[in-house]
Amino acid sequence: MTKLLTDDQREQLLTNGRESTENPNFDPLPVVKLFTPNAGATWLLSELDSEDTAFGLCDLGQGFPELGYVSLAELEGLRGRWGLPIERDLYFVADKRLSGYAREARLAGRIVA
Repeated sequence: MTKLLTDDQREQLLTNGRESTENPNFDPLPVVKLFTPNAGATWLLSELDSEDTAFGLCDLGQGFPELGYVSLAELEGLRGRWGLPIERDLYFVADKRLSGYAREARLAGRIVA
């Protein structure tokens, strides 16, 4: 099974998670983009508050992207209709804060990244 996060990404997500508990106005760059190759779902994750619970912009492909929490273990176990697992976008580099992606996603009805 492919790892959803690299060690460096996991460490940055944990660092962002600690910062967000100390600073409620913290608005980090997303660290990683995950997606289903055949089901239209996308996650831009910015924080990790434990080994499993991540926070970010979640878009299940139904036109209603939202900020929220997601279990990495659940994501690792998900499969699309062709049985394909969730993948990490190897080329994603954030160019705006999470709030900027969330604002654009609400207007477009999907994550625009």
